[in-house]
Amino acid sequence: MDKVGFLTLTGGIRGLAKAWPTFSGLVCGLLLLILPVGAANGAIIENVRFGEHPNQTRIVLDVSTPATFSSFQLEAPYRVVVDIQNATWNINKRGRTPSDGLVVGYRTGAFRPDVARLVLQTAGPTRIVRSFALPPDGQDGHRIVIDIAPDDGTRPQKDRNPNISPPNGDNPVPLYRPQASPRSKNKQQPARQKPMIVIDAGHGGIDPGAISKTGRYEKHITLVMAKELKQALINSGRYRVTLTRSGDRFLRLRERIAIARAADADVFLSIHADSIKNPKIRGLSVYTLSEQSSDKEAEALAKRENKADLIAGVDLTGESPEVTSILIDLAQRQTMNQSAYLAEYLIKTLGRQTKLLRRTHRFAGFAVLKAPDVPSVLIELGYLSNPKEEKLLFNRQHRDKLAQGIVKGLDDYFEWRQQLQ
Repeated sequence: MDKVGFLTLTGGIRGLAKAWPTFSGLVCGLLLLILPVGAANGAIIENVRFGEHPNQTRIVLDVSTPATFSSFQLEAPYRVVVDIQNATWNINKRGRTPSDGLVVGYRTGAFRPDVARLVLQTAGPTRIVRSFALPPDGQDGHRIVIDIAPDDGTRPQKDRNPNISPPNGDNPVPLYRPQASPRSKNKQQPARQKPMIVIDAGHGGIDPGAISKTGRYEKHITLVMAKELKQALINSGRYRVTLTRSGDRFLRLRERIAIARAADADVFLSIHADSIKNPKIRGLSVYTLSEQSSDKEAEALAKRENKADLIAGVDLTGESPEVTSILIDLAQRQTMNQSAYLAEYLIKTLGRQTKLLRRTHRFAGFAVLKAPDVPSVLIELGYLSNPKEEKLLFNRQHRDKLAQGIVKGLDDYFEWRQQLQ
């Protein structure tokens, strides 16, 4: 696709939202066909209320019948997410958030046809103190109660629920914010935020990734590279950066995608280092998503990487059959075009810093590249099976050169994006 053609496309889910009236008739009809019976007869969420107490905020959801729910937290920005199973929203008048509480805004929507979602944006890091359901008491009906408190860092942060994906741009209701106080009306609007880069250090925890002949693990070099690249991007003054993991812990592939989308990433970079039987082969390569791999080696690599999900007993490689997958597929095709441009810019600048693998831009069905609305690439830094390249990857000066090449590639990519606007 050329640049002129690209200009006619919208950017992922956000762009599709603008064209929603065109799709609404079709989608509504399909939803009627596939909507579970339970969703139609499930709980109705009638109100969202907030209460301020010493050192904590209470959120109360009034529901028509008992409902099963789950809650989890997200960062960048800080949010608390509540998913209510087999429920729908019916709020005629939106409640106000506390003017001086932990919650500064919220939005509601349908995460799936049978799951209602509440997203609470908080003023800072919080922890969920308790969450429970209450039966009718004569004055109030069924309720779901969530108590949150400021997180002072003294309690270890719980891992995200791996079976629940964070919110995304699909929510039909915009974020609701309390009215500004008179003294804040004259404040200038904040400047446009710097692009958010999410860096994913491949493997981790019980999944070591590739192992060199000297016993070095891929999970270690990817984490070191991710941290150094983060610092290089921050030092440039042009980017915000989030890491999917900052320590040696296991993350499911789809959870890595969820972190990127929760951070509202503009680019997702997954860092890896491969190992193959032939110790003579070396060179950096960049992968973008394709359902059909560019060669047998890429296909085998994709299968090997995606099987990491099976280590934790969950295989998440299947796509959702629901109607949302139609929209996601359309958005993903557009995002794949942006990813291809990003890969080419990175290859051009990285080629000045290190040896590149023949046919440097490759395609594979990596699950970690399937964020439908975030341009994503997977960078294979080199081969741990090659003694020379292994030594280079564990050399700080070489990694600094790689980081410089990636920063320059991102600069060129965003400059190109700016020209298209």
